Amino acid sequence: MSRFCVYLGSRDGRDPQFLEAARRLGTQLARRGHTLVYGGARIGLMGALADAAMAAGGEVIGVMPDHLVEREQAHRGLSELLRVRNMHERKAGMAAHADAFIVLPGGIGTLEEFFEAWTWHYLGLHDKPIGVLDTGGFYAPLLAFLDTTVEHGFLNARTRAELLDAAEPEALLDILEARLAERH
Repeated sequence: MSRFCVYLGSRDGRDPQFLEAARRLGTQLARRGHTLVYGGARIGLMGALADAAMAAGGEVIGVMPDHLVEREQAHRGLSELLRVRNMHERKAGMAAHADAFIVLPGGIGTLEEFFEAWTWHYLGLHDKPIGVLDTGGFYAPLLAFLDTTVEHGFLNARTRAELLDAAEPEALLDILEARLAERH
């Protein structure tokens, strides 16, 4: 099947629905036969996602730079943990192992990874679909802002339309799987 690169927080967040969504996504990825590619941590949403995918029998690949192995508490139970030298190699490695991208709630690191992957798509460096899991409306303000950038002429409507979103993990996976099937 496909490999899904997921960007998400190394913290739990304050709302338990974020952890639940991460767990549901991990379970669904595994049940559907997909491989999870993520940042490699055992804590926060990252750990919940990986644990759920592995508990459901899925393959999980973590990519983590050496300087974050202790800080982000690298997950030692993964199918594979790829240690790299720096953040640039981490992002490149995650992207290289992915067929599609998913963004869950997270902080500035999550947003930076997401925008870089989307920019690469816009520049034609890849044609992999990108989906935002808008759990509890977490990303609703960002999605509305992106619509505003279209209205003001800083983002074209086609590029905005390429960014997929859904409120539930299962629905987002359905949309991304359909987009992947169109590519083949």
